[in-house]
Amino acid sequence: MSNGLSLADYITLELRADIIGGRFPPGMPLLESELVRTYNASRNTIREALHRLGQDGLALYIRHKGMTVRRLNSDDVRDLFRVRRTLELQAIANARPLREYQSDYMLEALEAAELAREREDWRSVGTHGLRFHQHVVGLLDSRLLDEFFTKVVAQLRLLFFSAPDEALFQAPWLARDHQIHEWLAEGDKHSAGEAMESYLHDSERLLLSMFS
Repeated sequence: MSNGLSLADYITLELRADIIGGRFPPGMPLLESELVRTYNASRNTIREALHRLGQDGLALYIRHKGMTVRRLNSDDVRDLFRVRRTLELQAIANARPLREYQSDYMLEALEAAELAREREDWRSVGTHGLRFHQHVVGLLDSRLLDEFFTKVVAQLRLLFFSAPDEALFQAPWLARDHQIHEWLAEGDKHSAGEAMESYLHDSERLLLSMFS
């Protein structure tokens, strides 16, 4: 494969992207036979990709059922938001004034979320909102942290399926993301950091309420 990726690497990335895109809901079976046909790969290659997906916290082996997309719980919510606070707040605290390309990446994600909201495609609103937060973490300028946070984002995407009303769940966050971007663009790290801390607190609390 190109870029030094093996076929198992490629399939893992594709499956993860499908989860982030909201195409694979929690509990969905990941059938080896279907994946073999989809990717024209051997069963051993597919098993390796599914094993890696399990290591990412995205898939789980269930006896008599095989591999399925993982269902997360309240402990996962707390752990994921512990990670988010560590990375996103640090990224803002250490941020220099946004370069044009960094601001453009964030705006592209926010504009895509706006268009999805106009279509009432709330699943895509959530996906593009997560992209914005990936670009925030990208301010740390670390390839390893970017890769790690992509796995976090995929797990967050699975949590969003817990919302009984996607429109109600996704509606409040876009305006807050825009405000965070505006403060970052102005170089006001203090206001952006406070806004992000409040955002993460409210988002965690809302997700936890879905498991109570």
